[in-house]
Amino acid sequence: MGRATRAIIDLSAICQNYNLAKSLASGSDAVAIIKADAYGHGAIRVALAMEPEVPAFGVACIEEAIEIRDAGVKKPILLLEGFFTADELSTIAKQNFWTAVHRIDQITMLEDAQLVAPVKVWLKLDTGMHRLGIDATDFREAYDRLHACENVSDIVLMSHLACADELDKPHTLQQGALFDQTVRGVSAPHSISNSPATLAWPTMHRDWIRPGLMLYGASPFEASQVNADKLLAAMTLESEVIAVHDLQAGEAVGYAASYVCEENTCVGTVAIGYGDGYSRHAGTGTPVIVNGQRTRIIGRVSMDMCAIDLTGLTNVGVGSKVELWGAQLSVNEVARHCGTIPYTLFTGVTRRVPRYYI
Repeated sequence: MGRATRAIIDLSAICQNYNLAKSLASGSDAVAIIKADAYGHGAIRVALAMEPEVPAFGVACIEEAIEIRDAGVKKPILLLEGFFTADELSTIAKQNFWTAVHRIDQITMLEDAQLVAPVKVWLKLDTGMHRLGIDATDFREAYDRLHACENVSDIVLMSHLACADELDKPHTLQQGALFDQTVRGVSAPHSISNSPATLAWPTMHRDWIRPGLMLYGASPFEASQVNADKLLAAMTLESEVIAVHDLQAGEAVGYAASYVCEENTCVGTVAIGYGDGYSRHAGTGTPVIVNGQRTRIIGRVSMDMCAIDLTGLTNVGVGSKVELWGAQLSVNEVARHCGTIPYTLFTGVTRRVPRYYI
């Protein structure tokens, strides 16, 4: 079979996490967010598995949407960054894509377009994220223009939350209040909730939720949270031990001799590194699981390999399976050791790592 490094993707776990999102927001529809190749899990396979349950998918841009549509996915696909140039609109109309509108000039492009069918628009209000969105002072005029535009079928009013993963901050409630104040009197569905808001801010659920990270079994929160703790890991990143060395106290491991053994140490070399997307910031102490036993990275992660401490473990050696994160080891814990977040670990897994689907 060759090199044992692989990512095992549990499609049933993704579907169960989606159903958890739906159960938490029982009065809402849910767009399944599969941008960035479904957060590294494989957008086509994920979309095909989820399509029977999902009213629509969300991606970043038209290139991602076309790839999924060409693979046979028929449900609507929302372009979360909207369209960048007017020539995209004909494809959007033909392919039943939905599009975010977050700039006034996008409305002008819609008004001037010649389309085979009107398109569904998600009009984005900037409530404090200050990344994309129409300012509150211009929002009503933007809505009125879209409502009058013959190239627009339906409108959803949306915004994006900046701090929903920080449960002690008032920012989320402030953003919700600004949203409600701005759209008061407009008869259109609302969409505010991302994954953390779906899990922990029920007043933000509204008509459409947009679960992303939670679909893949990672928590958006630093600490334990009652709903996030129910998520099932969807990706298990694994490899195996390909060499074993017994080192004496004082001997060093890896590049720059950054780890020096304090005692006699059994060191295993694992066939995974930053060229596979395993973070170079996974320093000494980052946990791994070897044949069901917890141990740690030692020394620096190389491009293709890393070293782990096998001292005191039983029944391990060349060929022993190593889990870098997954069903036995939370990706959140690994991310904390790497000084990053689960999003970057998932999306960083490179194409050199084959995905196997169960």
